Amino acid sequence: MLKLADKYGDKPVDEFPMLFQRILQNTIRDYYRRQKVRSFWTTLFSSLTPRHDAEDYDPLDSLQDKNNNSQPPEPDASFEQSQLIALIEEALIELPARQREAFLLRYWEDLDTAETAEAMGCSEGSVKTHCSRATHALAAKLQEKGISLKWTT
Repeated sequence: MLKLADKYGDKPVDEFPMLFQRILQNTIRDYYRRQKVRSFWTTLFSSLTPRHDAEDYDPLDSLQDKNNNSQPPEPDASFEQSQLIALIEEALIELPARQREAFLLRYWEDLDTAETAEAMGCSEGSVKTHCSRATHALAAKLQEKGISLKWTT
C-alpha cells in the first residue's frame, strides 16, 4: 500500500487495483527470490563448520581470521577451513568486477538492492542481474574445485 501511495498517488483511482496487484506480485516474487539466494549461501557456509542446533547460530561467525583468537580451532579443522576460504576467495577474484562488487555489497556487506544500486551507480535491475550471475558463477567454480553444494528450491 505504501509503495502504491508513494509512487502512483498521482494516477487515476480506477488504475489502483491493477497497480496494487502488480506491486504485490512483484514484492512476493522478490521475497522468494531473496530467500532462495540466502538459503543457498547459508547452506554453503554451514558446511564450513560443525553442526550446531542453536537457532541464532551464524556460520559466518565461526570463520577465523588472523586476529580472531576467541576460539582456537582444532589443527585439522583450521587447515581445512583455511583451504576452503582460500578457494572461495580465489573464486571471488575470478568473477568480473561488477559481479564481484554487487555480490560483496549485497551478501557480505548486507546492503539491500537499492543501497547496492546507489553505491554501484546503476539500476536495481542491474544489481539483481549481477548478483544472480555471480552466485551461479561462484557455485560452478566451487563445484569444479570439488566443493559440493546443495541447492534448495
